[in-house]
Amino acid sequence: MKKLQAIKGMNDLLPTETPYWQYLESVVTEVVQGYGYQEIRFPILESTELFKRTIGEVTDIVEKEMYTFDDRNGESVTLRPEGTASCVRASEQAQLLYNRGTLVQKLWYSGPMFRYEKPQKGRLRQFHQIGVEAYGIASADVDAEVLILTARLWRTLGLDSAVSLQINSLGTAESRAEYKAALVAYLNERKDQLDEDSQRRLGTNPLRILDSKNQNTQALLEGAPDLSDFLDDESKQHFSQLQTYLTAAGVTFEVNTRLVRGLDYYSRTVFEWVTDKLGAQGTVCAGGRYDGLVSQMGGQPTPAVGFAMGMERLVLLLQELNLFPEDLSRTVDVYLVAVGDVTLQAFQLAEYLREHAPYLRVQMNCGGGSFKSQMKKADRSGAEIALILGEDEAQSGEVTVKYLRADEPQQTIKQEQITDIIV
Repeated sequence: MKKLQAIKGMNDLLPTETPYWQYLESVVTEVVQGYGYQEIRFPILESTELFKRTIGEVTDIVEKEMYTFDDRNGESVTLRPEGTASCVRASEQAQLLYNRGTLVQKLWYSGPMFRYEKPQKGRLRQFHQIGVEAYGIASADVDAEVLILTARLWRTLGLDSAVSLQINSLGTAESRAEYKAALVAYLNERKDQLDEDSQRRLGTNPLRILDSKNQNTQALLEGAPDLSDFLDDESKQHFSQLQTYLTAAGVTFEVNTRLVRGLDYYSRTVFEWVTDKLGAQGTVCAGGRYDGLVSQMGGQPTPAVGFAMGMERLVLLLQELNLFPEDLSRTVDVYLVAVGDVTLQAFQLAEYLREHAPYLRVQMNCGGGSFKSQMKKADRSGAEIALILGEDEAQSGEVTVKYLRADEPQQTIKQEQITDIIV
């Protein structure tokens, strides 16, 4: 019989890997909650129309990458390819954006997303994102806040020297339409010099040509119209204020006028945090402002800004730079060796430790075995200490403490003294 395996591009996270993910998740949670953001959770499966309406029907995601199928009622549903659309839908459906006495909501979320792409290092078909979204604030200070927040996260993780920030402004829909027309006119005159993918995008999503990875296309774009020349005055002022706030906060950035992002709903501020430590997969966090998205979905006009970061890439980056704490791989602090007919007493001792020293991770030997075999298990567990409970110790209320990693003498103590010597 053929062995069943995971679907290509949808990887398992094994027990040797999950401590790294848990560490990253805990640091992110602490940072975003420190800025007053509250967690929201929403379904993995959504109506296909949600993503067509928000992301854009002529984007690569909708056209080529979504996992879409009809359910048993004949309704088209899609595994979420990103989180912003679902976050807006959930917030609007629950009336969070205008029925709680304030329009302001600061939310964050995490979980798996799905896109049918060619699997490679740092790019999977099931991938995980952490997203941050702020609703109800039109001014540039909240744009600055989400970027200052991410800058703090990089410092906390030790990544601040490994990532750099690129920012741009797309202006309003009207100014962007004017720029798009000028760009298309310029490129149409040089269409035969464009790569095949850019030729296709010229008639569907021409702004995406700006971030083409084709070197010949990039050389061709050197003489193309500049988006910044088409910005309206209000967008220019907004972008200038953002730069002032970031500079005052000590956040270093580069203005990249070619940065457009791949989703139709962005307006004004867009940004990417990039690294040169992961090869081709250089973007670790990206986002921007999407002031028209809530009304586009039928809600009241609500300004919004947010970002998403890829957890796979951040884990790879932290591993590449050896920035994870050294003790993450250790999952057991104390291993309890039970020798002889002492199983009941061993259970009692293990629970006593968990009750009185909850900071300790205690593993009790199960399945019996000789003293020698149990000590081998204790050593393989990675525990710092083995507690040895034999029949004599159980009868006298004692336990033997053996240090597995430190050069300290073995000692026999009263069981209630354990928490005094193990910290």
